[in-house]
This record gives sequence, structure tokens and C-alpha cells, in this order.
Amino acid sequence: MSEKPARTFPLLPMLGHTKGKRSPVTCALKCDNACSGDVCNTSSNSYFRDIASAAMSRRAALGLGAAGALAVVFGGNLATAGQAEAAAADAGLSAAATAGFKDSKLSFTPIKPVDYTVDAFTVPDGFTWRPVIRWGDPLFNDSPDFDLENQSAAAQARQFGYNNDYTDILPVPGSKDRRALLFTNHEYTNENIMFPATLPAAEARAIGRAGHGLSVVELERKNKNKPWNYVKGAPLNRRYLTDTVYELTGPAAGTDLVKTIDDPSGRKIKGTLGNCSGGTTPWGTILSGEENFNGYFVSAGTSESDKRYGLTAKPTARQWELDEPRFDTRNAGYSNESNRFGWIVEVDPFDPTSTPKKHSAMGRFKHEGANVIVAESGHVVAYMGDDERFDYLYKFVSKDTYRSGTAAADRRHNMTLLSEGNLYVAKFAGNSPLAEITGAGVLPSDGAFDGSGEWLPLVVDGASAVPGMTVAEVLVYTRLAADKVGPTKMDRCEDVQPSLHSGKVYVACTNNSDRGKPGKEGATEVNPRTQNRDGHIVEITENGGQASTKFNWTLLLVAGDPAKNASAYFSGFPADKVSPISCPDNVAFDSVGNLWISTDGAPSTIGYNDGLFKVTLEGPERGKVEQFLAVPRDAETCGPVIHDEERTVFVSVQHPGEEGSFAEPHSFFPDYVPAGAAPKVGQVRAPRPSVVQVYRQG
Repeated sequence: MSEKPARTFPLLPMLGHTKGKRSPVTCALKCDNACSGDVCNTSSNSYFRDIASAAMSRRAALGLGAAGALAVVFGGNLATAGQAEAAAADAGLSAAATAGFKDSKLSFTPIKPVDYTVDAFTVPDGFTWRPVIRWGDPLFNDSPDFDLENQSAAAQARQFGYNNDYTDILPVPGSKDRRALLFTNHEYTNENIMFPATLPAAEARAIGRAGHGLSVVELERKNKNKPWNYVKGAPLNRRYLTDTVYELTGPAAGTDLVKTIDDPSGRKIKGTLGNCSGGTTPWGTILSGEENFNGYFVSAGTSESDKRYGLTAKPTARQWELDEPRFDTRNAGYSNESNRFGWIVEVDPFDPTSTPKKHSAMGRFKHEGANVIVAESGHVVAYMGDDERFDYLYKFVSKDTYRSGTAAADRRHNMTLLSEGNLYVAKFAGNSPLAEITGAGVLPSDGAFDGSGEWLPLVVDGASAVPGMTVAEVLVYTRLAADKVGPTKMDRCEDVQPSLHSGKVYVACTNNSDRGKPGKEGATEVNPRTQNRDGHIVEITENGGQASTKFNWTLLLVAGDPAKNASAYFSGFPADKVSPISCPDNVAFDSVGNLWISTDGAPSTIGYNDGLFKVTLEGPERGKVEQFLAVPRDAETCGPVIHDEERTVFVSVQHPGEEGSFAEPHSFFPDYVPAGAAPKVGQVRAPRPSVVQVYRQG
């Protein structure tokens, strides 16, 4: 009996969808219908009315100069600017940290919001754009050219993968800015728009598996004023696939919780799945977060851990369990297979023969990513968000300290730092009376939503801080462990990024439309709106050092379109002078300390295409939001890289045209081949996720 074509999987019907919102097909493929499901977080923690506040006020924190800001970051013990500069160097902060927030060379006139039906990549006047690399572009000398109508799993394994998310571009030492390495991960696949109807379902599933994973690609350019081109067949090019072996490190490695029939050692894991955002370490490796891994597994769905991680007995959307028994954890010998996903992955892009690692010491949950800063003590600190409604914010502090030397031995040492350390989860307290955040969550007139907080221990000095759970259990079932200690339920912590200028930490809370619904927690000081469709940004200042267990916080912005939403807030900056923004996702910084935010979900909230936005963090324009670009119809903006000194920005454009079908595309990004015209070499008239560079014309 012949198999059904991929386009008509019984679990992926081409259902209609509400204007501007994702269809059931997209929701199934992206996150296993997380918004319509109910991950079982039944803990009663995080109600601020029971917490005493001891925070410094937001108004006292504002107006600090660079040295003053560093004094806050490093515990207030710095007497001189020279001491502040020395502390900044010790903490791994950028040299610009002591020079204040200056004007960026990347000046632009903000674009107007772009309607969600427009299939165009929109940039400011004076700028242009071009793709660096697209889905299906050949990476190796033996890679076939991309052929939309004749795809195969073997070809995809040698080509650039699908749905590029976290992205970074690392200079190759000694190349005089003419060579670089591009890293990106491939979060998931959109089978409904990838394949023609004639493709058998089994082959579609195999291509989808090959489209997942990670890519490292060499780039080259003539000089720093010219755009980058990728190099086919370059020696450092690499694809990480679902059969690539990863080493599990840390306390959970080798325990019975992660052993399977294929890996009785509990240390060798095949593949990485659902990779969303990430981070780049001071020693030049890349971190990638395994996020919506639950959607790839069939499970009994009855245990406490299954429910807490969203694992169910229903067939998965992609049905990989038909091809590989490990994706059905009910099969004999595979009960622990899903425990081997949900980690932070570390790869060395400069060594194509290296074994990538999964770090159990950093906990297992739906990792959006991990971003690292070196504390004043020399310990490495990583911030991580769990991207689920009402889940938590985490911090990891390494046991050993960072070595700043350039010897190979120093780098090898630094590559062990994430294998052992302390793991914490955040609990916030607020200064504002709860009466001020009832209903729609209108902010107080002075914008003084601020407070204090503490990092609650989960694992400290190699011992469990959670009663009744071993260290391995805390790390494998981190959500369950966190529930027991009473952290704050957040509105989907996505990217969490420390500034190398100030040491302050910025938490992108994308949204939470369930907040305040019957049986769900209502508005709190740090999550100040019920039915929070637009999201917000929390700014954290560590109190006593980057590795401290105490912090202060304030709200940088509460997102939305000010013309339609009175509760939108921008640190007191006039709301009628900002670009509308919704659903903050990934964040990055430019060389002078401005925050850049990419969005995911704006079409379904404010009716505009997603985009990239610059936010001023200091001075009289603090909170000013300016839109730099907009991605095409149905696409998400991912992985921003800001090279403002070269007047260049990179973004990953994920799932363009995802609400369409192969027969009726919604987008033709990035090739935009006119109907009836002959495509150029490598072009196709179909949507292709791509990494894009935006740069000054002329």
C-alpha cells in the first residue's frame, strides 16, 4: 500500500485560520500546540502579595553614569572610575563599558510598520539587503544544488538546513576581517510548504529530519565594506544531524535516568532537536538551546514528569516514531529517550571533528538559549529562560573560573566550565501595590514598576538543594524541582541576555494570553498584564556581583501598539514617539550598548509583520523603540547580529510563508522570481528560510 504524500499527513490538515493568527498546522509543527495545550504546572508559587519587598527604587537606579552602573553591578564597592574599568575587564565586560553609551555609527530612519499581508523584506532608506545563505544551498563539494521538485534526504544532509534561528558570525583569526564562520541552528521544519504532493511521506519525514540540527559555514568577503558570501566546500563547513553523536556532561551523565538500549553508558546522545536561540561564549564556542523537544516524542503521558514537560501518548505531527523506535518512549529500552533532550548544547565551530556536548549541569527544560558573562569573581554565569507560559527564569554559575589566556590549554579548560556548577531559579518581589495592576494591567503613572529578587538554589556545591530529589533528578526533571522551591511564574521567558556594557540582564517575556484566565495566575508586578498578548522586557541588576544570589529589577518596556493599547509602556518615553512592537523574542546588543529586539508573533497581535527594533537604554531617550526592518509575510525574525561599526545587521528569517501550502505559497522570499521568468542559478520560486545581511548602499 502506497504511503500518503507528506503534504496530506492525517495529522496535518490544511485547516483555515483566523486572520493574522497561526493555523493548527503551524502550531503542531512549531511547538506541538503549546498554546492550546496545558502543560501541568500546578504549583501555587509566585504570588507577590506574600513576599516582602526590599528593592532599591527604579528612580534611584536611573541616571547613573557608567561607573555608577558598574558600582551597582559589582556590589557598590568601586571608589574610582579606574577601579570600575578594572572590574569591567575582570568581569569580561566590553572595553566600552567604562565609556558610557555613545551614538552608534548605524544611524537610520525608522521604517513604518508593515502590514502582515505584505510579502517583502523591508529596510530603511539608504540600506539594501541580500541573503547570505538559504535553505538547501549546497555546503560541501559533493553537495547537489537545491532542487525544489526533486528533494531527497541524502541531498538535504549535505545542504543548509531549514528554519535557521540563533545566528552568530565569528571572525577567523588572522584573516584581516575577510573570513568568518557563520553558525546557525535549525529549529524545526514546515512540511506543509516544503514538499510537492508527489513526495512519499516516508521520504518527507527523512528530509525533515535532515533539515533539523545545526550548521557551521565559512564566509568570505573582499574587505569589510563588502557583503559576505558563503564558501561551498570550505574546510570548516559542517552539518550536525539527528545521527550526530553528542557527549552528555555533568552530574546526570551516566545515571540511570538517561540510559537507553542504544546507549547503556548514558553519555552518548544522537542528535539535537527544537534548537531555538543560543549564545556565544567568551572562549569562542556556541551554545544552542533545545526547546520544543516534547513534540518529537510519543510517551505514556501519565507520569508527573510527562505531564510537566508536555509529553503525551498521541502520535506526533511529524510521525518520526514510524521510522525510529526511539521516538516512541513506550518501546522497550527507550523510556529515557526524551530525557536526553531539553539541554544546552555547546559546539566548537572551529573544529569540524569535535564532539558537541550537552551540559546536564545547566538543567533540562524548554531552553530558549543561554547567554554567558564572566563575573567579577571569574566564574562564568549563564542566564536561561524556559519558554513556556507560567514557567521560570534560571541562572547557572560555574564551579571553576575562566582563564583569559590565549593558550590552547586555557581554551580547553574554559570548554569544561559549563559541566559543573550551581543552578538557580528566580523569585521576584515587587514594590508596587497589587491594586495598580488589576484588570488590563495599566501601569502606575510614574512607571515605577520595580522590585527585588533572589536566585533560589536548586543545586549548590554539588549537592541538591531540593528536598527529596537527588542532583541527577533535579537536573533531569528541573521543572519539577523548581516547582518545589517557589520561583516566579513568568510570561514565557525567551532570550535572556546580559549586557557587556553594564552587566544588566534583559529578559524577553514574549507573551502569555492565559494570564488571568479562570484557574490561572493573574497579573503580578513583574508580569503586569492579564491576557498578555504583546509581552514585555524585564531589566535585572545583580546586587552584589554577577554571581550574586540577590538582584533588583525594573520593567524596561511593556510592549504593544500605543495607538491601540493604553497599557503599553516605554520607561516613560512618550508612547506616541515609538515604533509599535509586540512579542519580543531574541535580543542582542550593538557595540555602544543599545538593545536590539527581534519579534515573533506580531501579525497575530498588532497586525504587522515581525521585525527588528533598536531600543535606547540610557539617557533621556531611554525606552525609545525604533523599527529597523520587517520580515516577509508569515515569517519570524530570529538571531539578530549587530555589526554597527560596519553599518551592517544580520537576521535569520524563519518560516516565510508558513501559513500557505506548497501549491499555493504565501511568500516567495528571498528569491522573488517573477511568475513566468527563468530563475537564476540556485533560485526557486518558493519560500526559503535564509540568513540575511542588511547594509548601507554605496
